[in-house]
Amino acid sequence: MQTLLSIVQTINFYLSDYILIILLVGTGLFFTIKTRFVQVRCLGEGFRAVFKKFSMRGGKNENGISSFQALATAIAAQVGTGNIIGACGAILIGGPGAIFWMWIIAFFGMATIYAEAVLAQETRIVDSEGNVHGGPVYYIKRAFPNKFGDFLAVFFAIATILALGFMGSMVQSNSIGATCGTAFGISSWVIGLIVAAIAAFIFIGGIQRIASVAEKIVPIMAFLYLIGGIIVLVARAKYLPETIGMIFKYAFVPNSIIGGGIGYALKTAISQGVKRGLFSNEAGMGSTPHAHAMADVKKPHDQGVVAMVGVFIDTFVVLTMTALVVISTLYAGNGILAGGSADGVDKTNMGQLAFSSIFGSQFGNIFVAICLMFFAFSTILSWNFFGKVNVNYLFGKKATIVYSIITVGFIFLGSCLSNDLVWELADMFNQLMVLPNAIALIALSGLVVSSARGKDKNKEERLETVQKAEYN
Repeated sequence: MQTLLSIVQTINFYLSDYILIILLVGTGLFFTIKTRFVQVRCLGEGFRAVFKKFSMRGGKNENGISSFQALATAIAAQVGTGNIIGACGAILIGGPGAIFWMWIIAFFGMATIYAEAVLAQETRIVDSEGNVHGGPVYYIKRAFPNKFGDFLAVFFAIATILALGFMGSMVQSNSIGATCGTAFGISSWVIGLIVAAIAAFIFIGGIQRIASVAEKIVPIMAFLYLIGGIIVLVARAKYLPETIGMIFKYAFVPNSIIGGGIGYALKTAISQGVKRGLFSNEAGMGSTPHAHAMADVKKPHDQGVVAMVGVFIDTFVVLTMTALVVISTLYAGNGILAGGSADGVDKTNMGQLAFSSIFGSQFGNIFVAICLMFFAFSTILSWNFFGKVNVNYLFGKKATIVYSIITVGFIFLGSCLSNDLVWELADMFNQLMVLPNAIALIALSGLVVSSARGKDKNKEERLETVQKAEYN
């Protein structure tokens, strides 16, 4: 087990610190330039589309789910424990300046996720029963309609099932069990049993029920967390200018707070910001396209701009709130990390320490535990659906029942057990998803560019074209 753990950690080191940083940053830059900065031109359009039809009771939809339900399902996956623990880890290792690099990667990631959503819409299919199917496996096959495409699609599907459906659910439920156990004094296995039972009920309802729950949970959990964060920032208002200044200062001269030479410190700040940022907003990973494919919209561009809003909310709103709370309380002014010493502080308790400095130890722990519970549980729901799409692609509809039963088992086990190997394996398969997804995105960039430049047709026009071609 120790040997396997060492091997997986080595693979993760090279994937996260070198291969994926180059691949995903490059993909984001590529689509930013090719789409003429779609994340700048069309972000306002995305927000108008979201809030114009905002509803927490979207109801059923014969042609999939509503655009907002798709966005809520995607955000449920994006806004997970990484928005608290991941951000804290980046700050602790890379200094406050790591947040600046998170912003940079999110900016380019918005162009990447636009491409993912557009291609998910372009390549989705409707089966004989009227069910909508879509996601990276479908646009991977469109990009490479040969044996190479078959291999990439199967590779992606297996990595997604393992990373999100099984191991991902396990590590998320572990976070719920640990934090709630500490805050409320309830045994982890009891919490795990409750979470598994609720998850099983929701899984049975399929995407419609998952989307219905997501559209209610996401606004509530975001509102709760932001209100708590605002209270802390108001209490530390006089330190906000210093907090923001530290983010920009230590983005370029981090050695004065994390130690080491300027070259090493700068590399650490950038790598932590980029690495944590990439896997917080999930742009380029191929997870959220499963949700965006289900949206009932007139043309792919419509869901592409909505998808960008998800990255914006994840990084520039929720994750930034974590950063401002942590830096303003622990680093700025008289914070316990003002001198750079991190004795007794780690990424798992950093958020609790930050909120507890204003709310008090007991209420601070409870507040963070409740927020983490919302974040982690909503992620479990979305990830289960993403894995189910790929199980159906590989083994057919009947296999999805077995998949859901196994997932429920992993959710329960995860709340009771903590295993470094499971966490590392989840990270590894999570990262391996990126490889076939990014390759397919680049291969189909022409479709994305046409959509971003207003040359795409709506669904009715495309269907009419296909029908005419078949008739002829």
